[in-house]
Amino acid sequence: MGQEAAKHPQGHLIRQSPPFDADHIPDDAWMKDKVVIITGGASGFGLGMFRRWAAAQAVVVMADINVAQGDRLVRDVKKDTANPNLHFIHCDVTEWKSQVSLFREAAKLSPHGGIDTVVANAGIAAAKRTFEEPNDIDLADPPPPDLSILDVNLKGVVYTSYLALWYLPRNPGSSPADPSCVPAQVTRDRHLILMGSLASLLPIPGSALYGTSKHAVAGLYRNLRASSFMQGIRVNLICPYFVETPLLTAPARALLAGGVLCKEEDVVEAATRFAANPGIVGRAVSVGPKLKVKQDVKGEWHLVEGEDPGAEQRAIWEIYLHDLEDADVFQRRCLAIINRVTELRGWAGWAQDMVTALVYGFRSLWR
Repeated sequence: MGQEAAKHPQGHLIRQSPPFDADHIPDDAWMKDKVVIITGGASGFGLGMFRRWAAAQAVVVMADINVAQGDRLVRDVKKDTANPNLHFIHCDVTEWKSQVSLFREAAKLSPHGGIDTVVANAGIAAAKRTFEEPNDIDLADPPPPDLSILDVNLKGVVYTSYLALWYLPRNPGSSPADPSCVPAQVTRDRHLILMGSLASLLPIPGSALYGTSKHAVAGLYRNLRASSFMQGIRVNLICPYFVETPLLTAPARALLAGGVLCKEEDVVEAATRFAANPGIVGRAVSVGPKLKVKQDVKGEWHLVEGEDPGAEQRAIWEIYLHDLEDADVFQRRCLAIINRVTELRGWAGWAQDMVTALVYGFRSLWR
């Protein structure tokens, strides 16, 4: 850990773990008895995680707006896995009170009274290009744009994350996230997984609001990653490529015709690698189509066609690998200059600012 800290001082400061090891196979058994909340758990990625972690005998709370489907799936998976600790709770992630009720009920259902992992997975996509092609603006009372995507994909994720930041540090028996931990010796967790998208990284023409929401999720991850260590929480991000799920609209399917898609199972695999290893802290991955690739001596990856004994199949790739060292150079330089100015001003400058602050405070009281 010492050498890693010397190479990545910013990562060490916020207790970020070393780069993600794509070759490490998770031990699903570690998920046994862990208490997990998955929003949007009745379909797509959420359902895949629910099934896999249920099979590992985790205590999984599926939250979704679709009551009939959620109830049915929980009953079916209970039978398939012989796991009685599976639950469905109706939740509209856009409604604050609904999410508050979800977390309170999940804590009551938890055998130990706490929550180990929260997956902010609920999301929607637009079926039509409505934002890029405004209509009816010439009316006397033009209608506002449909912001339901932002309500679900951004506001909903913010609500989920906000509640997770309160519940996770209060998980009985848990300890602050530690990149140097030995997973077998860790019994409880404090883990938040954010579900981003390819749209968190790249523009997708015709999906302005979806891209905005997913860029915001990546921004939330990067900010929480730099501060959640103070509460001992580990935050990780998953950004899938286009996947065969209900979110993939007909126009998107047409544009991708003849190409390759990411598989849901690989996204679930990425989530499990995060969830089943408490030592992975503050890391992000993109999940794409599983391709046969080979790394050259310079570290660059190349697509391999045909047989090659040195090639490997890979779908999970780390992103934001060195952004703390690259992007934050500017910040470090600015802060160094500001700190130097503070030193030069000395105690006299501090006293002057304190007097100004007190005067401002008294004036505010008398307004």
